[in-house]
Amino acid sequence: MDLAATPEPPYHAVIFTSLLGPDDDGYASAAAEMLARVQAAPGFLGVDGARGPDRVGITVAYFRDEAAIRGWRDDPHHAATRARGRAQWYDAFEVRVARVDRAYGFRRTQEAG
Repeated sequence: MDLAATPEPPYHAVIFTSLLGPDDDGYASAAAEMLARVQAAPGFLGVDGARGPDRVGITVAYFRDEAAIRGWRDDPHHAATRARGRAQWYDAFEVRVARVDRAYGFRRTQEAG
């Protein structure tokens, strides 16, 4: 997985941190489905994510604006998956929404042969 390539700010980030519980049956397939759906959502810009061996995960999804975030939040498939997450998969989670005003980075380039 590569890092998300986002446009020049401003844009918004939804930061989802979670603790996956012991009953993760169906989690991987649901996560893959949600990734495919959000990538097709209007205003979606990219996503970064990781989960450690301690079952703590962080996903940062980038969106053009607050309206795009609300659109994703209100997606019925996403709502159903969130409900299953509360009922089955997560022991805890936090959602934080932030505006990105400044961003910079580094990418090593591969030199040809």
